[in-house]
Amino acid sequence: MRTTKTIAILAMPGVQLLDVSGPLDVFAEANVQARTEAYRLRVIASQPGPIRSSSGVRLMPDAVIGEDIGEPIHTLLVAGTPHAAGAATNLDVTAWLRQLTPKARRFGSVCSGAFVLAQAGLLDGRRVTTHWAVADQLAEAFPAVQVDADAIHVRDGRLRTAAGVTAGLDLSLALVEEDLGREIAMKVAAQLVMFFKRPGGQMQFSRKGEAAPMGRSALQEVQRWIAANPAEDHSVAHLAGRMSLSPRHFARLFMQEVGATPAAWVEGVRVSAARRLLEAGDAAPKQVAARCGFADADTLRRAFQRQIGITPAEYRKRYAHAVD
Repeated sequence: MRTTKTIAILAMPGVQLLDVSGPLDVFAEANVQARTEAYRLRVIASQPGPIRSSSGVRLMPDAVIGEDIGEPIHTLLVAGTPHAAGAATNLDVTAWLRQLTPKARRFGSVCSGAFVLAQAGLLDGRRVTTHWAVADQLAEAFPAVQVDADAIHVRDGRLRTAAGVTAGLDLSLALVEEDLGREIAMKVAAQLVMFFKRPGGQMQFSRKGEAAPMGRSALQEVQRWIAANPAEDHSVAHLAGRMSLSPRHFARLFMQEVGATPAAWVEGVRVSAARRLLEAGDAAPKQVAARCGFADADTLRRAFQRQIGITPAEYRKRYAHAVD
């Protein structure tokens, strides 16, 4: 017989409901498929009373931080809230996490819950992920943390972190596989109608678009021209000519003021343009490549996979508008 593992999810006011309910449903289904109580599920609140979620639905917690729940916590996950990236964590929560996480077999976060762990100093020197929209903010606010902005979920020793919202299901399924084996995890995935291993990373869902023009006004004009004309010649020599600078001076200035090489910035713009065409669904790969400034379909595919994590064909299949 397997030992029952207590899974505790810390949910604070304003929590995203799916960050809590998604993992709970995965673990509950694992109990059904394993035909035993492999997991005991607990929701922990940061303060007494019902927890009001970001959607307005209220959760009744099983306990409040500091209370004895009657059994050791095997896995502790911190659920995210829409405003976690810009909010200071309650000092009582921080102290509780610092006290409890060394005792747990595993700990981690879903979505922006990573900010709560980071503020407690529990992510320093670790590789983590969080929602793509706040990944840069996490990296800037906590430079000792190694942020993988594309990963769906990340395992680093005892630490487990998941990207945005539904990625909590992916993480939980990975934990089920870790605990109960591949067969049970695959049955859970089938029952919940979800990918056993989701293809690609989370950047395929990113809607950031092109970076905003940066630097001095003349440099911003060059960036706007690139974005408006992705198929044009955007070699360093050609771009430098638009500012009447030497290629070497232009490349150095661009890197200093934009924070990326001209080639990397141009590729990002072209991939974004390709995404829009693929979503429209009415152009062949060769046409997309030509209209976005790529030498051929193979060059487009390599750049697309490097930045988005899947091929253009896979992306079109998932995101193209339906055609009557």
